[in-house]
Amino acid sequence: MVHGRVSRLLVHDVRFPTSLGGHGSDAMHTDPDYSVAYVVLETDAEDGLRGCGLTFTLGKGTEVVVCAVNALAHHVLHRDLKDIVGNFRGFYRQLTSDGQLRWIGPEKGAVHLATAAILNAVWDLWAKQEGKPLWKLLVDMDPRTLLSCIDFRYITDALTEEDALEILQKGQVGKKEREEQILTHGYPAYTTSCAWLGYPDDLLKQLCAAALKDGWTRFKVKVGADLQDDMRRCRLIRDLIGPDRTLMMDANQRWDVPEAVAWMSKLAEFKPLWIEEPTSPDDILGHAAIAKALAPLGIGVATGEQCHNRVVFKQLLQANALQFLQIDSCRLGSVNENLSVILMAKKFGIPVCPHAGGVGLCELVQHLIIFDYISVSTSLQNRMCEYVDHLHEHFKYPVYIKQASYMPPQDAGYSTEMKEDSVKKHQYPDGEVWRKLLAAQEN
Repeated sequence: MVHGRVSRLLVHDVRFPTSLGGHGSDAMHTDPDYSVAYVVLETDAEDGLRGCGLTFTLGKGTEVVVCAVNALAHHVLHRDLKDIVGNFRGFYRQLTSDGQLRWIGPEKGAVHLATAAILNAVWDLWAKQEGKPLWKLLVDMDPRTLLSCIDFRYITDALTEEDALEILQKGQVGKKEREEQILTHGYPAYTTSCAWLGYPDDLLKQLCAAALKDGWTRFKVKVGADLQDDMRRCRLIRDLIGPDRTLMMDANQRWDVPEAVAWMSKLAEFKPLWIEEPTSPDDILGHAAIAKALAPLGIGVATGEQCHNRVVFKQLLQANALQFLQIDSCRLGSVNENLSVILMAKKFGIPVCPHAGGVGLCELVQHLIIFDYISVSTSLQNRMCEYVDHLHEHFKYPVYIKQASYMPPQDAGYSTEMKEDSVKKHQYPDGEVWRKLLAAQEN
């Protein structure tokens, strides 16, 4: 049983500078300092457990999210955890419908990222108190209790609560067998670590060779900066991985709609399964036009890592604008909103292939996709979860990859808790790492 009153909320601006290595860039985000707004909730409960949550950013802007967390903090401080999860839909709506803060959303941008960080911490605390990893908490939850966590406002024209209940009830059949399968074999992953923009060919070859040796069969390459260079790199990668392994491409919002169609028509010879974020993440009709144009070439459209909320996902699904749906554990309003999108994807027959990478995203999203398979989609066809191999060492419960699959976390919680030493050293701008770096830059 969940218990304890939230007595304290701490939020940290934690940044991992690109200059320390281990990060890649894409066609739009060329200088990322992978960062998090890291939230810790403490309660007056005797168990001493803390809820840890985060939202992912790229350096500058983290301070804005931290400010937004502090602006929302009064909604959770001095609240009893039992009351929060007992009316989770109401609490979610309270956070997202703050009469004044809603003006700088609603349910989008920095204020929604802050909402996700706080709610991720609440879910972590709930799962810890129940003694279960988050995926198991969700899998074991009664369908009606789970649905009580979801705000269906604005999406009932696409998914009603009754629709969602029917999906979850059907998902009860064979659930035990699917859980056993996942515990044994894990959830299939793909790697983005081999083919960031800016990697020299020798490094690209080295990384691909190492990934193949480790059993990876699904690879994603960043494209969009220069067509001729994309052609060369994609040919190199396709030759390295062979004709039968899966290749995906990611443009990170680089193109206009006609440009996306023309560019991908040139890259079609390399047989990509999808093109990810080909244009503005807000352009639903643009995505639909690209999807329609590329369908005869056998190329699907994937998007979602910067999709603001369930309403935009609803429209993408209604417009047949994507063939692969990429939820994000921090861009949406935490688990609550991700549940609604996972259920909508099931109703529309679209596979969920989450966005991960960055810092902390792999740790979080693994729980959501394992729940999706066991309780909702019941299928692994055309489904996989992104994996990037850096910065996991800063987490108390890092992801565990075996034979190119996510092995289900066994520790209680949402896998969001960072090592205290990592937080202290990488706190911006006063942590040891940043003090040294900023001093060197001044000199």
